[in-house]
Amino acid sequence: MQRNILRAANFQVLQKRFFKKHHVRVRFAPSPTGNLHLGGLRTALYNYLFARRKQGAFILRIEDTDQTRIVPDAIEKLQDDLLWAGIISDEDPIRGGPVGPYKQSARLELYQEQVLKLLDNGSAYYCFCTEERLVLLRKEAMKCRQVPRYDNRCRHYSKDEVKEMLRKNRSPCIRFKLSCTPESFCDMIYGDVTHDIAKTEGDPVIIKADGYPTYHFANVVDDHFMKISHVLRGIEWQVSTPKHIMLYKAFGWEPPIYGHLPLILNTDGSKLSKRQGDIDIESFRKQGIFPLALLNYVITAGAGGFHKEQEDQNLYSYQELIKQFDVNKIKTSSGKLMPEKLLQLNKLEIANLLRDEENHSFLVDRVRKLVLKAFPERRNDGSLQLDDYHIITTLKWAQNRISMLNDLVKTELAFLWVVPTSAPSIKQNMIRLLNAELAEMDVNNYKTDWIAPYLKDFAAKKGIPFAALMKILRSILSGVKDGPPVAEMMEILGKDRTLLRLRRCVS
Repeated sequence: MQRNILRAANFQVLQKRFFKKHHVRVRFAPSPTGNLHLGGLRTALYNYLFARRKQGAFILRIEDTDQTRIVPDAIEKLQDDLLWAGIISDEDPIRGGPVGPYKQSARLELYQEQVLKLLDNGSAYYCFCTEERLVLLRKEAMKCRQVPRYDNRCRHYSKDEVKEMLRKNRSPCIRFKLSCTPESFCDMIYGDVTHDIAKTEGDPVIIKADGYPTYHFANVVDDHFMKISHVLRGIEWQVSTPKHIMLYKAFGWEPPIYGHLPLILNTDGSKLSKRQGDIDIESFRKQGIFPLALLNYVITAGAGGFHKEQEDQNLYSYQELIKQFDVNKIKTSSGKLMPEKLLQLNKLEIANLLRDEENHSFLVDRVRKLVLKAFPERRNDGSLQLDDYHIITTLKWAQNRISMLNDLVKTELAFLWVVPTSAPSIKQNMIRLLNAELAEMDVNNYKTDWIAPYLKDFAAKKGIPFAALMKILRSILSGVKDGPPVAEMMEILGKDRTLLRLRRCVS
């Protein structure tokens, strides 16, 4: 586990010593229908920061009532991604808590109990419409160029008619009666909002025929019983909020305070999609992106929410993210992702980690695993250079040349770890002479600013075209045509490794 994540965890422990009563309780409630992506990460982050800023509680709840769409292992991957990002929940399916369980599929009895209250007070009703009838309704609406909606037919059955239908063992769903009066609310971010949903929607299903609740019903019941005080979620849910408030009123409960986050858009202005493989948190992890860089990237996507804007050469730490966060400063306009910004931020994080020697063992382990994975055929032949000193020296040399650790094992930098498998056909006398002269040099002279002019002078004295000499040396040192300047290769390899590769050609 990365040290910056551990620092965040330790900071959380210190904060919790001073917690009294959780006046602020927020939740991140994803569905296990796929991998966590940038939009979900931002929602989790803003809820986490809000809770920490207010010395409240951050809850992770899994909304898995749609059993047909569940992806195997999605819950475990999601929790692992959040932990990797340093977003650590106070209550969740693993560690539990006072208002669990934290998976909706384990709360079915609660939903069944609560829906009876709505049936008893007349806020909900059994619906016996078949799927065939609902399909016909949709087709008829589309034929008339109308928005498909349920016609609320079953709302008007008498009690005796309902009893008779239930007696025939039909499997009904349960619908909630929408109010014909528009429901307004004050959005923490967008201000006063009104959606007259009864004009565009029929009465929604709250308990499906299989006994499972729909999102809207389970969401409201869980938020109430988990004592959620504030709901921060994506703008796409704003239109559903009046429906949720109606459910709260039907129960006689007090709704939480709602706030909706603006959209994150792709560079071309299109909406993010779960089908995009390049916005999964897992994909960023595999690329070698660091957690803190990714969190800082997410907050640069236009939503705002911070007292002080980031400077170009600065990364917010976990403590600074908490300190600077202000929900009142979240913007209402959508923001676009800037992939080049992510690479800049990741480069900054590599440099920050390198400055603290406490991070070196973690970096060494990370690079070593990366190299072994990239060159499996060299794993056991002893030719890979993976000692701690070489790895840290290489990282310091490369920190301004790479944006991700994965860049270290690209073809043009493979020479850092692997001795070329074949030696070029060259005039051995020239290499012997160069080898002898370089061997006499003090190790402290193996610096680019000295080596480059030395090689030019050597080529001139021996009557060798400088370009030809560079081509030969590049082939000897790296085995590839492209890459860093030869002098830089010699500097990062150091005296001993440079001479070892030259000697291979004259042995």
